[in-house]
Formats: sequence, structure tokens, C-alpha cells
Amino acid sequence: MKIGVFCSANDYIADEYFETTKNFARWCAKNGHSIVYGGCDKGLMGCVARAYAETCEKPKNGELIGVVPRIIERGNMKSDELTTLISCENLSDRKDLLLAHSDVLVALPGGIGTLDEVFTVAASHTIGYHHKTVILYNVNGFWNALIGLMDDLQRRGMIRGHWTDYIRVAASPDELAAMLNSCVAA
Repeated sequence: MKIGVFCSANDYIADEYFETTKNFARWCAKNGHSIVYGGCDKGLMGCVARAYAETCEKPKNGELIGVVPRIIERGNMKSDELTTLISCENLSDRKDLLLAHSDVLVALPGGIGTLDEVFTVAASHTIGYHHKTVILYNVNGFWNALIGLMDDLQRRGMIRGHWTDYIRVAASPDELAAMLNSCVAA
């Protein structure tokens, strides 16, 4: 399975997010899943790449696919761990390519870019462009405020159907693994 990963490219965040990210990337590698992500070597993105590359057996049982805007390449912020590089022009292209190359998507802790990615996937799902799921990995309640906002939008009638039809929430590594494994079985 190709798991798209959205996450922070900030180095100055809580250590707990780095540890959770390492464990997730290692789980993906050990289970033979490929990771498709933004390709940057900073913050949680860099952590994903290093942990995945360190864990993969030789020959690699999966791929680390980076979808990298040229501005990041020019700034020398591209990860050296990538097995496949997909260059693109801008963040809109990156989102389209991440979605196209992923079977399911996981949002680790992140900021504005991560939110943009999550909502792009969810909005395009609601319209019918695809049937892929995005999973919020709610590490120590990181996404609680967003979950509360989504529940409020739901109560106000601003979301057709239910938002959990497009965005799922996993609160633990076991819950995330079960959701991802159910995507493999589907």
C-alpha cells in the first residue's frame, strides 16, 4: 500500500511528535508499505524519511516517494533518503500528485500546509473525485480542536453527510494500524 503522509516541516516542535512520527514510519517500512510525502528534509517530514530509510530492509520492501516542489529542491531542502523523486511546480501540484500516488492518507501533527492538504483530500472526496480516506493521527489530542470545529460545522448543517465519512480519526498506534490495515483489505 502507498500511504500518503501529511506533516510539519518545522524542526522546533515537541519531541513527542518526532517520536510518534519515527514509530509510524518504522511501522510502514516493517509492513512493506511505501510512503508518499512532501519530500522535505526538515521537521517531521525529515523524520519520516530518516526513520523509514533506516528501517527498510535491503532490498527495500517499499518506496519512499517524495513529491517536491522545485523551490524546495532549489533551496536544498529535499531529503537525500528518497527512492523516488516526483518534481512539481507548486503546492497545488504537490497536493494533486500526493493524492494520485497514495492509496490512503495520514495527517500527522502539522500546521497550515497540513490542514490545506487534509481539506483538499476531504473536499475532493465529497464531490466524488475519489474515495480515498484521510486519517488524522490524533497524537495526544493534537487534532482535538479541529475535531471540535468539524463537529460544530456538522451541527450547523455546513457539511453534507457526516465529516467522518471523509476524515477518520485514530488516537493510538494500534487504532491507526487497524484503520490502515482495513484499507488494505478493502
